[in-house]
Amino acid sequence: MAETGASPLPPTPPARSPLARAEHFIWLTARVLEQRRFAYHFLGGGADAVETALAAYRNEDEGYGHALEPDLRGPVSQPLHTGHALRVLDSIGRCGGQRVERVCRYLTTVSTADGALPAIHPSQRGYPTAPFVPIVDDPPSELLATGPVVGLLHRNEVWHAWLFRATDFCWQAVDSLEKSHPYEIEAAVVFLDSAPDRPRAEASADRLGRLVREQRLAALDPEHLDSFPVAPGYAPGEHHFPHDYAKTPESLARAWFTDEEMTRSLDHLADEQEEDGGWPIRWRQWAPSTALECRPMVTIEALRTLRAYGRSIG
Repeated sequence: MAETGASPLPPTPPARSPLARAEHFIWLTARVLEQRRFAYHFLGGGADAVETALAAYRNEDEGYGHALEPDLRGPVSQPLHTGHALRVLDSIGRCGGQRVERVCRYLTTVSTADGALPAIHPSQRGYPTAPFVPIVDDPPSELLATGPVVGLLHRNEVWHAWLFRATDFCWQAVDSLEKSHPYEIEAAVVFLDSAPDRPRAEASADRLGRLVREQRLAALDPEHLDSFPVAPGYAPGEHHFPHDYAKTPESLARAWFTDEEMTRSLDHLADEQEEDGGWPIRWRQWAPSTALECRPMVTIEALRTLRAYGRSIG
């Protein structure tokens, strides 16, 4: 008699385009939000459907929760969830108006004494949380949380009182970076790519690019990953590549890498698509549900990056 239990995900049919294989994976595994995001970016779907799905994660305080960022479970609003929501709104051209003004009011209520954002608000305590995300009673301001939010708001020409001190914090944090890690650098890039002071942003990006290369924070040769250390506290194999910093050719981080380095990086990204049509996650997996929810998100971003650089995805 055959054993009972869940079967592995069926492979996608062979000899199909990367996009077709990814679509199979998305419909098979993704949350409604990622299904609608995929439809918007690649199938001609509408922005209204994405925004409706995103609204399910919004709370009465105008922040976002309910595991929108899968490594933080539970219903409570968190800055990282809210930053994720802004990325979704930006990607569909809806990062503005009253909805974002309400988000800024939420950001004001959870800001630290210097006007910036903590990565995790103490309200997360008591809910399942990734073990690599510390929860403290008086959390410090974090560029990791603040930089992407401030960058996206400037990118969309949002003006709110919260932005002034938060922007000052980001400049100070970026200017003081010496020993860093990939996710913090990525957050700095999102800020610098849209900061209003373009000459200052370009100068800061140039300095960060040298730091990335000196500290070997980008794996420049995917065929020799042993030559590039993984940052302390990261999962084994949690490397970051040029395309992780420069997600589009227009990013200031694109100048950090030669054409050959970027080509190798994009080749590696394309080759990472797995048999089931999705892309893998490289960070630490601590619960089955988080891995299942994150892979469609990573898959969408991989396809968007490849397309931004003119790669054929089908």
